[in-house]
Amino acid sequence: MSLFRLTIRNVMHRRFLSLLTVCAVAVTVAFIVLLTLSRESVEQGAKKGYGPFDLVIGAAGSETQLVLNTFYHIGAPTGNIPLSILEQVQQDDEVDQAFAMTTGDNYNGFPIVGIDPGYFVTRYGGRNLQEGSLYEHTGETILGSYVAKSLGLQVGDTFSGAHGLVQEADHGSLETGHAEEEEHEGGEEHAHESFHYTVAGILPPLQTSDDRAVFTTVDYAWAVHGLSQEEREITAVLVKPVSLLGAHDLKELFDGSNGVQAAYTSQAVSEVLNAVDQGSRLLGILTALCVFLAAITILLSLVAAVGERTKDVGLLRLLGKSRAYVWMSLTSEGLLVTTVGLVLGLLLGHAGAYLLQDTLFAQAGIQINPYHWTAEHSLIAAGTLSVGLLASLGPAFRMYRLHPLALFKS
Repeated sequence: MSLFRLTIRNVMHRRFLSLLTVCAVAVTVAFIVLLTLSRESVEQGAKKGYGPFDLVIGAAGSETQLVLNTFYHIGAPTGNIPLSILEQVQQDDEVDQAFAMTTGDNYNGFPIVGIDPGYFVTRYGGRNLQEGSLYEHTGETILGSYVAKSLGLQVGDTFSGAHGLVQEADHGSLETGHAEEEEHEGGEEHAHESFHYTVAGILPPLQTSDDRAVFTTVDYAWAVHGLSQEEREITAVLVKPVSLLGAHDLKELFDGSNGVQAAYTSQAVSEVLNAVDQGSRLLGILTALCVFLAAITILLSLVAAVGERTKDVGLLRLLGKSRAYVWMSLTSEGLLVTTVGLVLGLLLGHAGAYLLQDTLFAQAGIQINPYHWTAEHSLIAAGTLSVGLLASLGPAFRMYRLHPLALFKS
């Protein structure tokens, strides 16, 4: 009987224990693959999430919060700043491009972002829209590809926005009476329902957080809330400086003046990535524990196999099979179940990424690619097979050392 057929027969003879071992390996590998794909997606998304805008100017507060809200559409903005700040920034010689942003409303949970159409040309170059054209007039919008796909919207469709986090933060004072608060909220709701947006275009898939946002003119927030010229404010100013030295000079000029802050985009993103790395280390401990348990499962499976097949192995030795053959029969069994678990784990990990991609992108803006295979997959495969081999060596060596007649002793 060939070594391969013997290995298959031994594995099938102990179906339940073999299946348990395969499942342990598969779950461990799938968890590692999913963690690897998620971490890589966060890093890639963070790196290309802000484009050429090395500086962002907004209301004083957390720099990280300002950057996450401005470029990744996560969380609430730090507040509003005077419209005059935009004019000061645009007049500075150190500025190549600067665009005002207004936020605060949403449509079905997707943020409505007011920004000049030149933003898309500056950040994404000459890419064509998937459908339609850029907005030109107040009330016209273009949709991120994910928004259009999720909500089934097309060019020409109309909709109304809803009151967002900015206004809740500005007007949520507990000092006002309850009746006054309800009246204010009712007025805001009516204002939003009476203001209609029209879809002018749909962006192509950009693989950034802009895929899950609705974009319109900067003045939409002023129009919805009926603000006068003196009341008009903006949420942030996205700045593409002429040089890194220019970015430094701009930060020195605007940071900390009159409730305004200027934040280095890359620095804030680095802080987020550092936090992600710390979380990854904790998950790494959990991963190591899973690997250890999988190795123990393989070891116990093979120890049980040794106990069951002692006389079978003794018979093989008496029939002339070498010690190396006996040793290989046990190690090959361990490697077989490990390999099957590895393949299933790789498939399960990518299947899990496929099933979770929409949820991760909708909730956190993480654009995970379930079809992406990296060099880390090779390390995962090599590590898994090494664990399987090491777990097999102990039981195999035990059988290797015994004399064939001793194997028949009770």
